[in-house]
Amino acid sequence: MDMSNENKGIGRRGFLKRIGLAGAAVCLTPTLNKIAAVEEIVSGKTVVDNMPSARAAIVDKSRTLGSGNAAMTVSAMSFGCMGLNHHRGYHPDKKAAIRLIHEAIDRGVTLFDTAESYGYHKNEILTGEALKGYTDKVFVTTKFGHKFVNGVQVKTEEDSSPANIRRVCENSLRNLGVETLGMFYQHRSDPNTPIEVVAETVGELIKEGKVLHFGLCEVNADTIRRAHAVCPVTAIQSEYHLMHRTVEENILPLCEELGIGFVPYSPINRGFLGGLINEYTRFDSGNDNRVSLPRFQPEAIRANMRIVEVLNSFGRTRGITPAQVALAWLMNKAPFIVPIPGTAKLSHLEENLRASEIQFSAEDMRELETAIEVIPVTGDRYDTLQQSKVQG
Repeated sequence: MDMSNENKGIGRRGFLKRIGLAGAAVCLTPTLNKIAAVEEIVSGKTVVDNMPSARAAIVDKSRTLGSGNAAMTVSAMSFGCMGLNHHRGYHPDKKAAIRLIHEAIDRGVTLFDTAESYGYHKNEILTGEALKGYTDKVFVTTKFGHKFVNGVQVKTEEDSSPANIRRVCENSLRNLGVETLGMFYQHRSDPNTPIEVVAETVGELIKEGKVLHFGLCEVNADTIRRAHAVCPVTAIQSEYHLMHRTVEENILPLCEELGIGFVPYSPINRGFLGGLINEYTRFDSGNDNRVSLPRFQPEAIRANMRIVEVLNSFGRTRGITPAQVALAWLMNKAPFIVPIPGTAKLSHLEENLRASEIQFSAEDMRELETAIEVIPVTGDRYDTLQQSKVQG
């Protein structure tokens, strides 16, 4: 797999797209600027000051998750596939979802995240179909650990027994159409299976060539240390955004100490920090978990809108949207952080990827954090049962 910056995301479709955009730019620029504009757009550099940028948003930088033999170099911003057909209400049809993933690949995204539990295989199968023909250019990561009986999740229990880890691995390989999983995360801790046993089992799968890297989701520092001592952990995936910063206390410092990457899921707080949700928003009770989350009840949304207004105010003077402020803040926190925002819309993909270009000064970061820290967050992020399963 060639993951170099020069070749990353530059397939035939991507090349033709850039040439097409360059041609459009030539028609718009003054004669004396034509050659310079074409060169700058094709190379990905900033275009001349007197012409709006005509190129599509791309991710032209990479980041490394993990270290040593556990290192994994991926696009600086990646893609969460869950919302393409699970837990987010509206979703595109299969053809549109596949086109969106192809668009993300053309724009330089090299890591796509899914899980067995996202519709019980449905999201994996969709992701696998979309990545067919691209698996030598990208990584796909998935997760094990929830307990299912006849395809129905047993929400009160988890299952990270070696037999279940292996069963999920084989199913995921088949669903995704790959020979090796880029990273295999434990989705939630299983109190009945020591983390050392989990790490040993994934380590065996790595030796067998079925898995490249080991990851953990929503775990505490002690669990990370114990797992890492048995099988090097490449990344921790936990919720992290401007309304939930618990990981800054112990997890991020530990990741830096041990050379482990960090992958924030829900980096825009399930869409809330994008500024398009308000107390009158109605979520689809059949396919949107936000309908039952305390933080997405009308009274909580109304109270938390003060935070969105801070992002609006901060972004307005810098020409960026609230979602871009939230994503850029994460990417400026540490070089080993790789957000995985999900979307079902091309316009939001464009918006998200442009955030990877934004640099905040230390003063910018302090200004933003100081303004938000004084606003209390209303509502828990999960219901009582789900909250009991996260360690962070």
